[in-house]
Amino acid sequence: MKRYHTFLKVIELKSFTKTAEELGYTQSAISQMIQSLETELDTKLLLRSRSGIELTADGKELLPYIQNICNSYHSLSEKLKEMHNLQSGVIRIGTYASISCHWLPQLIDEFRRIHPGINFQLHQAVEYSLMHDWIQNGQVDFGFLPPTAVGDLQSVDLFEDHMMAILSPSHPLASHDFLTLKELSQEPYILLEEGDINESLIAFHQNRLEPNIQYRVHDDYTIMAMVSLNLGVSIISSLILKNAPDQLVIRPIEPPVTRMLNVAFRHLETMPTAARHFIDLIIRNYCQIEKGRAQWNEMFR
Repeated sequence: MKRYHTFLKVIELKSFTKTAEELGYTQSAISQMIQSLETELDTKLLLRSRSGIELTADGKELLPYIQNICNSYHSLSEKLKEMHNLQSGVIRIGTYASISCHWLPQLIDEFRRIHPGINFQLHQAVEYSLMHDWIQNGQVDFGFLPPTAVGDLQSVDLFEDHMMAILSPSHPLASHDFLTLKELSQEPYILLEEGDINESLIAFHQNRLEPNIQYRVHDDYTIMAMVSLNLGVSIISSLILKNAPDQLVIRPIEPPVTRMLNVAFRHLETMPTAARHFIDLIIRNYCQIEKGRAQWNEMFR
């Protein structure tokens, strides 16, 4: 199993040297593990070039299977740890900056006070499709998605998140009590790139408006910094704006723009017990949708 894990880490870091440093091995040991794996599978998996590490054609074909082996082994390990009453284990969560900054740290702190042997891995996604794939292939135990991106996953409604307009204090619209989508569409717009499903773009298009997109950015805090310098206006989750800098003006939008957030997972029955208990903590603390509470209580009991 060590060889499979090492192979995936080499792919992730695109470097034998960086992999050796992160895993605590010599570079020679990493090379030997990869060679041993290639011998076992009777094929060449990796190519070294000036630009770094590349997968061979066979490597690309076998990569999903090796990922599944590692994810299944992780699930087996976590299941064995459950038998020791949550004394140890890892909860892997797919999240976004707005969630991981606002309330996830408090929940982790509360959970670890009860179960100090449980550790956490947070995987921060920039697109809903990526989050869905992580949950589906078992890379994370659960994650957060809007209903439109849940697809074939199981999910529970959590809360409705209001989106807010942000602009520089020196912007002419900063004196307004609220902003309309039409007003925002006429200004240089900084888009938070979220992939195929983008709440702000959906809102504009539903109102037959096309924003004047000048920048596409993957990070909320970069957008806030750009807006504070009056490079444009944007629409951002109210969750992330709880940590917004003072140099921003935040205004409600008319008509309101909202997004429903769900906690999504592959199968509750096969989810590690620690992850199920952590979701239960999330539901008790942050679920604002009565339907969602009823869904979870029915599933969890």
